[in-house]
Amino acid sequence: MTDSNELAEDRTDWAEDRTILANERTFAGWMRTGMASLAVAIGLRAVFGSFEPTWAAKAVATVFVVAAVYIFWAAHDSATKTLSRLNDHHANAQPNNRMRFIAIIFSVASIGVGGILWAL
Repeated sequence: MTDSNELAEDRTDWAEDRTILANERTFAGWMRTGMASLAVAIGLRAVFGSFEPTWAAKAVATVFVVAAVYIFWAAHDSATKTLSRLNDHHANAQPNNRMRFIAIIFSVASIGVGGILWAL
């Protein structure tokens, strides 16, 4: 292999590593968006604490909890699909199982928050 071919292959490998890292940043961004949705649900409880009928405020908060869970799983699906098409060279990509675990933890916690909001 010539030097120019080796350099071209190195550049391609680095580009693929950059894409993997960008994918992980995007996953983190989606997770932050889901957490923001959950924060809105909690904030609704503070803002509409004495709102009547209480079920209306709780229903709106539930919409944000459901949106948060959806965002967490959409982030997982998108990240794992992208990662399955790429090979890491030097980036040491996060394993799919770790992203799934994070999505599960965030989803379970969000559902718990929703349950607490309905109990209050």
